[in-house]
Amino acid sequence: MRFLLALFVLLAMNAVAETDSREVEKSLARSLQAVGDNRLDVALNEVDSLLERNPDFKLAQLVRGDLLLARSRPLRDFGNVPGASRESLQDLREEAQVRLQRVQQQQPIAVPRYLWQLDARQRYAVVVDTSKSTLYVYESVNGEPRYVADYYISMGKKGADKLVEGDQKTPLGVYFVDGYIPRHKLADLYGAGAYPISYPNEWDRRQGRSGHGIWLHGTPSNTYSRAPRASNGCVVLANDDLLRLGKDITVGATPVIITDQIDWLQDSDRAERDALLAAIEQWRNDWESRKTEIYLTHYAPDFAAGQTGREAFARQKQRVNAGKTWIKVKLDNLSLFPYPTQPDLVVVNFDQDYASNNLVNRMHKRQYWQKRDGRWQIVYEGSAS
Repeated sequence: MRFLLALFVLLAMNAVAETDSREVEKSLARSLQAVGDNRLDVALNEVDSLLERNPDFKLAQLVRGDLLLARSRPLRDFGNVPGASRESLQDLREEAQVRLQRVQQQQPIAVPRYLWQLDARQRYAVVVDTSKSTLYVYESVNGEPRYVADYYISMGKKGADKLVEGDQKTPLGVYFVDGYIPRHKLADLYGAGAYPISYPNEWDRRQGRSGHGIWLHGTPSNTYSRAPRASNGCVVLANDDLLRLGKDITVGATPVIITDQIDWLQDSDRAERDALLAAIEQWRNDWESRKTEIYLTHYAPDFAAGQTGREAFARQKQRVNAGKTWIKVKLDNLSLFPYPTQPDLVVVNFDQDYASNNLVNRMHKRQYWQKRDGRWQIVYEGSAS
């Protein structure tokens, strides 16, 4: 009973964003606060109102059951439903704990360290903290990320840090939304729609990680929300939250950074970002200089571009550059995303305009730069299409 009362009181604190998740938690809070004031009828009316709006919200149904039981006997614990399965009750208790923790969180005033730089097309960025079952949305305002909203989410049944196909874990890393699947093309399990993300990315494949079909998606039509650990690896939101989030997503551009605990931007990150930007500019200048050996010093000994290792890459660059009398390289729409699970690794995207005496092309390129012995070097390079 003390847990139930604590849940009510803490949920009554000011919510940080008027998302559907937060409105639901505020409604629960008003009911639980009424319990704390021994006004059980008021509490029941509040829960009934919440269930009228979200009839498939199982956690609210459980609270309603507790309130009805409280009329006739003391409550020993949260979730006193006779005959309910132990697993189902545990799922709901875990959801209650997570929602309690979410209400205790204050609106972020700092920026996650994974958003060093967004490009002009990336108006919004998504950061998922699996330890808090929360998805955060940040908007780029004059080039600086600003907190917009956050949503309760479910992740893989076996937690985070996906390694292999079928392990029921949610991956950790830097990804991008690379598609949209509308409701009518999906099974009911996926709810209001789905946004596939780019797992496995280039770094995942390099590390031997496998699997596919990791999506941001909704909940079944008869389910408001799922337990914190309930999916086969996807990130799952309530359908209303997914629809709100969808307004902020640009397919092919929006980054989705998934971490097991958010680290916040420090002054040292800004200095490292500036050092990396300087290294990228030097790489560009050295490419234009046609001094191929100097240009190649920007590539790490274990560099790879798909199946092409550094030696083969170097031979190809030497052969191509031998036929050039001039080279011009322009970079636009540059973005920088430090990797959440790998120190000193940054995902770099940009539009590259290349021109020479015998070739002109434009491509959207992705590089992975890693700091080695105090120096930024490229460990992967390829198309980001």
